[in-house]
Amino acid sequence: MRVMTSLLRNVLGRSVALVMAVALVLSQLMVQQAAAQSLPLIRDAEIEQLLRDYATPLFRAAGLKPHAVQVYIIDDRSINAFVAGGQRVFIHTGLLNEAATPNEVIGVLAHETAHIAGGHLTRMQRQLEKASTAAIIGMLVGAAVMVGGGLTGQGELARGGSGIMMGGQSVAQRSILSYARAQESAADQGAVRYLDATKQSARGMIELFEKLSNQALASSVAVDPYVLSHPMPMDRIRNLEVNARKSPYFNAEDSPELKARHAMMQAKLLGFTSSPQRVYQRYPSSDTSAPARYARAIAAFRTGDIKASLAELDVLQKAQPKNPYLWELRGQALLETGRVREAVPALQKAVDMLPNQGIVRIMLAQAMLSTNDPKLVDPALKHLQVAKRFESENPQLRSQLAIAYARKNNIPMADLETAEAALLTGDLDLAKQKAKRAAGAFKRGTPEWLRANDIMNLKDESKK
Repeated sequence: MRVMTSLLRNVLGRSVALVMAVALVLSQLMVQQAAAQSLPLIRDAEIEQLLRDYATPLFRAAGLKPHAVQVYIIDDRSINAFVAGGQRVFIHTGLLNEAATPNEVIGVLAHETAHIAGGHLTRMQRQLEKASTAAIIGMLVGAAVMVGGGLTGQGELARGGSGIMMGGQSVAQRSILSYARAQESAADQGAVRYLDATKQSARGMIELFEKLSNQALASSVAVDPYVLSHPMPMDRIRNLEVNARKSPYFNAEDSPELKARHAMMQAKLLGFTSSPQRVYQRYPSSDTSAPARYARAIAAFRTGDIKASLAELDVLQKAQPKNPYLWELRGQALLETGRVREAVPALQKAVDMLPNQGIVRIMLAQAMLSTNDPKLVDPALKHLQVAKRFESENPQLRSQLAIAYARKNNIPMADLETAEAALLTGDLDLAKQKAKRAAGAFKRGTPEWLRANDIMNLKDESKK
């Protein structure tokens, strides 16, 4: 299975997987591969909250519980989003960067929400169970090769993929892919309904699909539409637009506040994920807008120029004194450039404004522990325990808890938290080693003893 998923990823590369084939069929494999290869997930309180604000009205319109649906950000420049592993939405930074308006991202989230509400992954799994193993493998590899070749202009590769898909498995393959196309069309229509229910336009979704269609137009004409898990791009856009234009909200605009937050999000992503050269090309010093200053502040401290970073932040905070994320960034810049004492009050202000943001509390606790001040160990531990309500599966949280417990000389708890951190990062050997040591110090039957034993008894699935 590892070989197959690696092949599929290499073939698809940075294709426009949101619109074209096998995105839905491959979603589960993508998540498994992400875990195996440590596909970088971005954690950022500000961006996650923005996406949550985009998505929550849609989740409610679809009858979903907003707190039960998780949205993850993958650091990948391709334009993509998909649903996998139950109620989990994965969105690439490439899509966030390329989306010209909040409405474009909201449209994609509406589409993915429709997949969840429609139970499409479960139904696709049932459909796959009807096909033979050989048919599934042939379909996945063949479709991936074919679409990868088509989108990259490699005709021979595309024809090779078509050859793989031919033969005795063709009927099963086409049946599954036809089923997937129907699901994609249903998700488009569901998205329009949810956007309508929340008084938002589907125009952004159409505009994003048009961008993707223009990228693929030259090569997609050579791809057999019946071996695509999605409808052909222009057909999909045409059908979607006919339905969307019936809505009284088709010409609705994003609020100025959302537009401003969207621009800040894109600046932040560029600042953290691109080279300083690219940041300054996109946001030269002559640009005095808030997003430009935000991106430059990030690029500056990442290159060690804390003075320039703080100068940009001073201007921003004078204009937006109640923006908690500016305090968070100031604290992060100070922390990561070694000025930990100064980072603590800045991060404390951010926490005061964002009491339910676990990520910010973890950073504050890290700054407190980094001062090596014994008086700050207990406050740091309290912040981490509060953060644990929201971030229990965050390895950074577990690592900082281990440090805090060690500072208090509570070695068994430090070992247990180290085991949890190792487990979350995939180091099962270290996790078992630390859990065994912790279990020996806990009273039998206590929650801590039970958890340590659970970790000790875990099996390494990768060795099967």
